[in-house]
Amino acid sequence: MYNKFYGLKDKPFEITPDPRFLYLSESHREALAHLTYALNENKGFTVITGEVGTGKTTLVQMLLSRLDSHTRIAHLFNPKLGIRDFFKYICQDFGLKTNGFATKGEFLTLLHSFLMECYTRRERVVLIVDEAQTLSPVLLEEVRLLTNLETPKAKLLQVILLGQPELDTTLARNEFRQLKQRISLRFNLKPLNRQETAEYIIRRLKAAGARNSDLFGEDAVKEIYRYSKGIPRLINVVCDNALMSGYVYEKHRIDRDIVREVIKDMEGPSVRKSWRAIFLPAIVILALAGGLLAWWGDVSFGDRPYAGESVQKAFEITSLERKDKAAEAVQPASLLPASAQTNTISAPTEQTQHTQQPNRFSSLTEQTKQTK
Repeated sequence: MYNKFYGLKDKPFEITPDPRFLYLSESHREALAHLTYALNENKGFTVITGEVGTGKTTLVQMLLSRLDSHTRIAHLFNPKLGIRDFFKYICQDFGLKTNGFATKGEFLTLLHSFLMECYTRRERVVLIVDEAQTLSPVLLEEVRLLTNLETPKAKLLQVILLGQPELDTTLARNEFRQLKQRISLRFNLKPLNRQETAEYIIRRLKAAGARNSDLFGEDAVKEIYRYSKGIPRLINVVCDNALMSGYVYEKHRIDRDIVREVIKDMEGPSVRKSWRAIFLPAIVILALAGGLLAWWGDVSFGDRPYAGESVQKAFEITSLERKDKAAEAVQPASLLPASAQTNTISAPTEQTQHTQQPNRFSSLTEQTKQTK
């Protein structure tokens, strides 16, 4: 729709793996060199890993476009298959007739005969497994066993595994140590950097026939890189939508505002809600925490004393009470209240009367004795 407006012959940012639009960054050049060397030197196992959308499939398509007619290719795009379907797919992709075949042994016999014929004709046979991180452990072991098809001098089948970083995790497991030992070449494909992102955009615009390759401003490119983190697939999606928005607004050059609007629309309302859902509870928690700190610290929520101050006052009151009791204990009798003095005097009087009573009895006894 926007091709004529921007002077383009083709859409420059399709996400299909078209080798015409391949931009070889430093990392892509190294990966392509590894793949080319593996095929030319007849290596058994080659593993290429990279994040989603870094261009692994496009890189392989570029490699296949450079191969001659003496190379037979089977490309498995979806490896989530059973064992029987797996062997049937491989044989059919090599152009073999599988009518009437029902067992794994029959497929293996057919495949081995085909590999020997290709070896006799000096043809290379390559099996490419895309999305290899989704291979089940059982199927991954079957792939390893396929490389046992060999002659004393050469491998009859070359295998290239393309996958996301999860594939590295799988291969690191102890149960796949035999497969790991057979890997001849291994490479991790990295995203584009800031400069490579700008070169990537210009490269695709030129490949699409753009007369003006400076359609994206510098600020727009920075915003694209910030969002995509150098992942080519995300760069394509953002740039394609930005060109569409620029066409709608009749802008011949894409600026940062258009890119930000596109990114906002791509993220969708659910992402904006999630940010709100994250920040609002955090603000409430911080407010409550601040209120509690202010209340305990007597900053802005009343005259509540400090805990240390309350303990100190309680200690002073207890000390005063003890001093008052000690003073009362040593106070003279004349200074006591009248009731206290009466109680103090009455107690000795009763004691004196009690001690004098035996003398009276003794005098009566003496009088009785004299009468007798």
